[in-house]
Amino acid sequence: MSKQKDSDDLLRVGSGTAMGEMMRQYWIPAIKSLELERDGAPMRLMLLGERLIAFRDSSGRVGVMDHRCPHRCASLFLGRNEKDGIRCVYHGWKYDADGNCVDMPNAPPHQDFKHKVKAKAYRVAERNGLIWVYMGAREGAPPLPGIEASLLPEAELQISFVQRECNWLQALEGDIDTSHFGFLHAGNVDPDDVPADNLMRYTVTNRAPEFHVAESRWGTMYCAYRPAEPGKTYWRFANFLFPFWTQTPQGPFDRVNTRAWVPMDDTHTMFVSLSWRGSPPSIRPLKDGRMVPGSRLNFDYLPNTTDWYGRWRLTQNPSNDWMIDREAQKSGEIYTGITSIHGQDQAVTESMGRMTDHDFEHLGPSDRMITRTRRRLLRAARAFKKDGEVPPGVDDPDIYFEVRSGDFLADEKVDWRDAYEAQVRAAVRPLAQAAE
Repeated sequence: MSKQKDSDDLLRVGSGTAMGEMMRQYWIPAIKSLELERDGAPMRLMLLGERLIAFRDSSGRVGVMDHRCPHRCASLFLGRNEKDGIRCVYHGWKYDADGNCVDMPNAPPHQDFKHKVKAKAYRVAERNGLIWVYMGAREGAPPLPGIEASLLPEAELQISFVQRECNWLQALEGDIDTSHFGFLHAGNVDPDDVPADNLMRYTVTNRAPEFHVAESRWGTMYCAYRPAEPGKTYWRFANFLFPFWTQTPQGPFDRVNTRAWVPMDDTHTMFVSLSWRGSPPSIRPLKDGRMVPGSRLNFDYLPNTTDWYGRWRLTQNPSNDWMIDREAQKSGEIYTGITSIHGQDQAVTESMGRMTDHDFEHLGPSDRMITRTRRRLLRAARAFKKDGEVPPGVDDPDIYFEVRSGDFLADEKVDWRDAYEAQVRAAVRPLAQAAE
């Protein structure tokens, strides 16, 4: 395969593409439950390059379907959400949440053929405050993924959406590139300012870690490692989970946090973060009690609009250079000059352009997780397209459940896989606690 063919197969997600068809085998986290009201206005929804509408009917059911009415292709976004269905305002044809045409009022009764008309609708599931969409062609949809955070009761689950103006893979790859933390997020931190019990001091003392990378049942995993005190190693573990999930090393393994990088189309991505409200903090104060400058974690949003890209956009965006403060950058107050962890990630990935030019890259030793993950994705997507081989995790959703990420110290003689397994076994399990 040529490098350009590899790049196209990785990045493009429309119908008929290798990656797009593979992703359609999975349930996709698409909408917060609170975004849709019963009999409320339909919402435009872009998923995998398809222009859809979503609505909640009078009974509370959610419908997700092609925005075009099957009659004359007028947009159902203009439709009337009423009495358990969406009615096209052009000629009054009405569809239920499954896409069945249930009324054809502009046709005389003897010429009515509504039983032969069906909108292109996708299967929907709703769980713990999140609406999932299945866009595959299988007769029976697979089970929902066993992502641990998504199984938590809604009251214990923090759900965040953020739109990013770039391709899904370059957005995702920021999460599996650990060496950037010591620069992008903590480049201005002096090791002497970090408390002795804060493991970040190892990251800012040695900003060039070494790596172990391996394939796993759920996708790929890596650990970055650095020497610590005599006889100890500092480990940072992270995971890629098929088809677009990541777990980053944001503190101890007791954190329950998984992110999705959902392709809206080839050049727009929806970041979906699912985290346990009881998780320990990911960023801790410096010795003087200050937080790391620029490490704000909350999101500042623009008002939502009704266009295809109108949901969950940040105030920090390409149009204002991500609000970069050159004085703060020059003085060293904030290494990047950009306030907020996510804003920094957003800026560097969007600055690459809507789709990264892989021919321009020069990947190095710190990018081993990225190259391994790309190969894993290509093999799975091509195997599905060529032979119909079911991708990892589609029919075995439990492989996701016990996967964790985080950082810790361990005896230098312990094998990295054994060190990981020990942390997973010892980690807090909020669902198990609730059951008890």
